[in-house]
Amino acid sequence: MHDPATLLADLRRLAGDLRWSWDHATEELFTELDATGYLAAGRDPVRMLAGLDERRLAAGAAHPTYPGRVAAAVADLEAYLADTDTWYAHSGDDPDRVVAYLSAEFALADCLRIFSGGLGALAGDHLRSASDLGVPLVAVGLAYHDGYFRQHLDASGWQQDSPATNDLPSMPVRPVVQGDDRLQVAVELGDGTLQVQAWEVRVGRVRLFLLDTDVDGNTHAHRAITGQLYGGDADTRLRQELVLGVGSVRLLAALGIEPRVYHLNEGHAAFAALERLRGHLADGADLDAAVQQVRSELVFTTHTPVAAGHDVFDRGAAAWHLTPLAERAGVSFEDLFPLAADADGGWSQTVLAVRTSRNTNGVARLHGEVSRRMLAPVWGDRAPEEVPVGHVTNGVHPGRWVGPDLARLYDWHLGDRWRTTTDPAAWRAIYEVAPDELWRAHTAARHRLIAAARERLAGQARRTGVGPDGRGLDPDALTIGFARRFATYKRATLLATDVDRLAAIVADEDRPVQLLLAGKAHPRDEAGKHLIQQLVGLSRDPRFRGRIAFLAGYDLDLASLLVAGADVWLNTPRRPLEASGTSGMKAAANGVLNASILDGWWDEAVTDLAPSAREGFGWVIGDRDESEDLDARSAADAASLYAVLEDAVVPTFHDRGEGGVPARWTTMMQDAIALLAPAYSTHRMVVDYVTRVYRGDPVPAGAGSTVPRPTPRVGPTR
Repeated sequence: MHDPATLLADLRRLAGDLRWSWDHATEELFTELDATGYLAAGRDPVRMLAGLDERRLAAGAAHPTYPGRVAAAVADLEAYLADTDTWYAHSGDDPDRVVAYLSAEFALADCLRIFSGGLGALAGDHLRSASDLGVPLVAVGLAYHDGYFRQHLDASGWQQDSPATNDLPSMPVRPVVQGDDRLQVAVELGDGTLQVQAWEVRVGRVRLFLLDTDVDGNTHAHRAITGQLYGGDADTRLRQELVLGVGSVRLLAALGIEPRVYHLNEGHAAFAALERLRGHLADGADLDAAVQQVRSELVFTTHTPVAAGHDVFDRGAAAWHLTPLAERAGVSFEDLFPLAADADGGWSQTVLAVRTSRNTNGVARLHGEVSRRMLAPVWGDRAPEEVPVGHVTNGVHPGRWVGPDLARLYDWHLGDRWRTTTDPAAWRAIYEVAPDELWRAHTAARHRLIAAARERLAGQARRTGVGPDGRGLDPDALTIGFARRFATYKRATLLATDVDRLAAIVADEDRPVQLLLAGKAHPRDEAGKHLIQQLVGLSRDPRFRGRIAFLAGYDLDLASLLVAGADVWLNTPRRPLEASGTSGMKAAANGVLNASILDGWWDEAVTDLAPSAREGFGWVIGDRDESEDLDARSAADAASLYAVLEDAVVPTFHDRGEGGVPARWTTMMQDAIALLAPAYSTHRMVVDYVTRVYRGDPVPAGAGSTVPRPTPRVGPTR
C-alpha cells in the first residue's frame, strides 16, 4: 500500500492549481476518490480534501493504480509549468513584457464564485489560454465574499436568489504574504483610507490576485466593499471599481511586478489609469505628459453595446471619492474630470478607459462597428468610420469546453495538440473521422446531458411540488439548447411567439424534438425574471411536457453539459445588441450546430467561413434588419426561426442512413469543428492580443482579428 500522507500531499498539489478546471483527467481523480464528497464540497477539491474521510484516503492509497495515476498527474503538472517550449517563446516577443489583465470577474470554477456571466467566462478562458501559450500575464480581480447568487425556482416558476458564499480559506486560493504578514496596500476613498489584502489563485502558469477589503482595522463600510459581486448601489460600485483599479496597480508594485501593459477588461478597472497617472506625476511629468505616458501603457476592451453595461457615476459622487487620490497626485478633481466626462456631465468609466488607452477594441467585427458609432462622441467631430476602435473577436478555451466524450475522440484522431495549437490546419483531421464514430461520441454527450437534466428536474420537482420532473425527456430526441443571461434583448421567449406552431414542431412522435433552457436573470431585473417564469409555465403546458424543460441553478457545470450535449444551439438576440456571444462558440467546438440571429460572432462566421464548409455548420435566423420597429422585427425573426426548424433542422437531424447515422448532419458537425473551433478559440484570440494589441501598435479603425478567411468556393446553399 502506498503512503496515505504522500497521496494526500499529491492530491493537494493538484487541487491548489486550477489547471484541473480544464484538465478532465485531473478532475476525475478527485471524483474517483470521493464523488459524493466532491459534489458536496461544491466541486472544490481543496474543501473536499480537507474533509476527506481517512478510510477513503486509505482505500485510495491501497488501490493498485490510483496512487500512480495521481503521481503521474503531479508530474504532468510540474512538467507543464516548467515547459519553456511555448508559443510565446517562439513568437519573437519580449519575454520581459508583462501584461496585467484587470477584470471585475473571472469564471474559473464553480467553487470560486467570482463571476456572473459572459464577461467572467471570457476572462477565465483568457487566463487559461495565456497559460497554455506561455504569455507572461498576471491578472487581478476582486475577492467577493458573496458571489453572484444561487438560483432556484419557487412553485410559480419565479426565480429565487440565495447567497453564493465564498469561504476563501477553504478554497483553491492562498493568502498573499510579505514575510510573516499579509501584504496590504492602501486605497483612498472619500470617507477615508482603507487597507486591501489579496489572495492568489494559480491558473497554470498565470497568477491571479484577488483584492479583499475585509481587513481588520477597516471600517464596516470599507470591509463590505468586496462583500458581493455587482451588489449594492452606485456608491458601492464606485468603491469596488476604485479598489479594483487603484488597488491592482498598487498591489503589483508592492509585489515587485512591473507590467508594461495594463489590459482593462471592460471599464470596471478604468481607475487604474488614474493610479498610473499619479505615478508618472510623482516622477516629475506634467499632466499632459503623464496622460500620454498612461496611454502608452493601457489597452481597453469594451464588451457591450447596451448602454446599461457602461458605468456612469454622478459627478459629485466621483468628486468626493476621487479628490483624495487627486490631491495625492498633486492635481485637482477638476483636472481629472475631462478624462471621463460624458455628454451628460457624468463620470463615465468607458470614456475614461477610451481616453487613457492606446487601443480600444470591441469583441467581434460587428461589435467594432457598433462601438465606433457609440464612442464617436469621444472623438468629437470624427465620422464613425474614422473612430480608432478595432476589434479582436472573442473565443473559448477548447480544453475547458470540449466535453469528455468528444475530447477522447479528438485525442485519438487529432492527437492532444488540439488542446494548445494555434494552427487551424490541426483541426482538419476531423474530416477523416468516420461519421458513425463521431455520431457515437456526440450521442454519448447527449445522453450524459439528458441524465443530468433529469436529475436536476427531479430535484426541482421535489423542492417545489410541481413538475416537470424530467422523466419525459428522450435521450435520442433532437435536443435544442438555449442558455444565457435572461436580459430582455436576448429574447428568450421568441421561440414562444406562436405557441401552436411550436407545439406542432415538438409533437411529432416520429421526429421527436425537445428544448432545454437555462440561465439567470439579474436579481433586480424583474422583466428578465418574468421571461423565465413564462418559459417555466410553457414547460408545464400539457402540450410541452417532456418536450420543454427549464433547468434552474445555471452554473459552469450545467453550461458544459449543455454545450457538449445539445444538437443545436439556439441564439435569438436583437441585432446588434449581442457584442459577441461565446456560448455558440463552445457548442461549435463540440460539433453542435448553431441556429442564430446574425449578430455578434455568428455574423462574421457566416460571412467568412461558411463558403468553405462542405455542408454548412448551422443556420441563419432572420436577416440583418436593424430597424426600430421592434415588434415587426421580432415577428419576422420568430417566423424565420420556425421555418428553419421545420424545413431544415428537424428533417436534417432525422434523415438517417446506414446504422441510424444522419450523414449530412455529421458532415455539418465536422464543418463546425474544423472551421469554427480554431477560428473562435481563445488561443487565436490571445495570439491576436499579443501580436496586434500588447506589442504597442494601435489597432486602426475597422481592424479586426486574424480569424482565418479561407478562399470562398461555390458550395451548397446554407
